[in-house]
Amino acid sequence: MQSTHIIAIRHGETDWNALGRYQGQTDIPLNDSGLAQAKQAASFLRDKTIHAIYTSNLSRAAQTAAEIAQARNESVRIIPELREQHYGVFQGLTGAEVKERWPDAHRKWHDRVPEFGPEGGETRNQFKERCIQALQQIAKQHPGEILAVVCHGGVLDCLYREATKLSMDIPRTWPLENASMNHLRYDENGFSLVDWGNVSHLDQAGRDEMKECFPGP
Repeated sequence: MQSTHIIAIRHGETDWNALGRYQGQTDIPLNDSGLAQAKQAASFLRDKTIHAIYTSNLSRAAQTAAEIAQARNESVRIIPELREQHYGVFQGLTGAEVKERWPDAHRKWHDRVPEFGPEGGETRNQFKERCIQALQQIAKQHPGEILAVVCHGGVLDCLYREATKLSMDIPRTWPLENASMNHLRYDENGFSLVDWGNVSHLDQAGRDEMKECFPGP
């Protein structure tokens, strides 16, 4: 099969990002910094070859995708399965607050127990299965094309692990920056990494010092 190239973009910053609160599926919009980041990403992508734009239906991702689409005069395809992991009772709290209320749950979370999920939320394994399956389905619909997919830090983490064959319990050492661009390839062998964690476009809107993410014309 022809390779599909995915430029996976984390949404811009929100107030809860800045405060270190678990967002999960709580629908928090971009703050002013996040909107500026989204506009910078849109400026960089304005004239790049992209065949379709996909996003989570949570507003922080949808707002980021809307800026990209508006700059290109294109539409956005909304995929609810690209939402962040549901953090259950953790949502809205900081890590310190979670540790104080539920020390055992906090330990399991930070030990990255794959079968653990906060009360009312998803386990890490359930979350990965959901978002990777959605991304595979999207990629298979666009052989030989380049896609922009706006999503969340947890979704990016799952993508990185899928592409590098790392299990969910391995401690994370790779960045998941707001408005970062992460380039992956999908073919008959699954996902593979091309470039990760690039934020050079945020230093100056439209800057072209980013590593080449767009094969073809």
